[in-house]
Amino acid sequence: MDFAPSERSRAMARRLAEFIEDHLLPRNAAWHHAVADGHYPPDFVEHLKALAREEGLWNLFLPGLDASEPGTAMSNLDYAPLAELMGRLPWASEVFNCSAPDTGNMELLHRFASPAQYERWLAPLLRGEIRSCFAMTEPDVASSDATNIQTRIRRDGPDWVIDGRKWFITGAAHPACRVAIVMGVSDDAEDAPRHARHAMVLVPMDTPGLTVLRNVPVMNHVAPEGHCELLFHGVRVPAENLLGDAGQGFAMAQARLGPGRIHHCMRTIGQCEVAIEMMCDRALERRTFGRMLADHANVQAWIAESRIEIDMARLLVLKAAWTIDTQGNEAARVDVSAIKVVAGRLQTRVLDRAIQVFGAMGLTPDTPLADLWTWGRALRLADGPDEVHLRTVARDELGRARAFPGRSIPYFTLPERLG
Repeated sequence: MDFAPSERSRAMARRLAEFIEDHLLPRNAAWHHAVADGHYPPDFVEHLKALAREEGLWNLFLPGLDASEPGTAMSNLDYAPLAELMGRLPWASEVFNCSAPDTGNMELLHRFASPAQYERWLAPLLRGEIRSCFAMTEPDVASSDATNIQTRIRRDGPDWVIDGRKWFITGAAHPACRVAIVMGVSDDAEDAPRHARHAMVLVPMDTPGLTVLRNVPVMNHVAPEGHCELLFHGVRVPAENLLGDAGQGFAMAQARLGPGRIHHCMRTIGQCEVAIEMMCDRALERRTFGRMLADHANVQAWIAESRIEIDMARLLVLKAAWTIDTQGNEAARVDVSAIKVVAGRLQTRVLDRAIQVFGAMGLTPDTPLADLWTWGRALRLADGPDEVHLRTVARDELGRARAFPGRSIPYFTLPERLG
């Protein structure tokens, strides 16, 4: 295994870091003030997007790009340090057209869209002209098991008609969000096995019957792009808006979620790096009981534990990325589940320590720490709760044990039973 980024990735990372340093960080305060005043996204974001595209820092995540499409095709392993850099500033990804959920949606469309769907939805997404959302999670069922989904997608003559309710739909409040990829149970596949009953339909956000009910606060934080509750009441779209085949929706969702999960984890590493940097700076400038905070043993332990845990998590993320690149998404399924558990827990631990070092200031909007902690806690539920991913890892481990029963017996040291 070789987790070292290529020279191309290192060069791209240097350019990306310089772009963020020169163009994004000087506007960070202005971005937050504009959003607080209800101007989202701020006007200067479009200028930054155009500049990023001119610089070749565009669509960095999508391995399947060809020469006719805007962007820079990179492997998952090479993309990891770039995603980490973008993760350091939560609004940076949009500037480079690498935001969730658009990254996952573009990959899904790249794999399954018809030529007409490509031209109407994927092409403008690749150009950064529109945004999208992915409507899967529902309030009335345990969404950790996607076979519970109740939204109905039924055929009515030349149309599909959708009825249901979704929530925590990221990006649905963005002014540029133009399409939702909606997952539901298809009446064309009602009698199929439970994992082959779902369909995905492309629904323009202005379709009659689709209502954005609210932007749901997450841990009392309201995201400007939205984690919205959506109501679909008799929503009617043409038959050609079906993505892939009826009954293929569950499999497509799994194909989409793997890379999406690893991108979240990559960005988490960057956010934890910001937290440890802030923790160290604060520890070196504040004095308590006659000593700098950095001289207290417990603060030193927090810093050391954070560094060790961040580096461990990064190695797991790189291993998962390498496995996807070399063996495919399915081969990396257990690795992706493992890093999904590790990343959310890592972020809450590291951010909690940083907040403690900052004291009361760490609880305020004067630093990004409180918001980053909130996202770390949310990450333990987003794209599948910890418990589902732990089950995946455990089943894989137990499967190997069943394949080689008694493999641990030679390690016992008890004498053989007499008689």
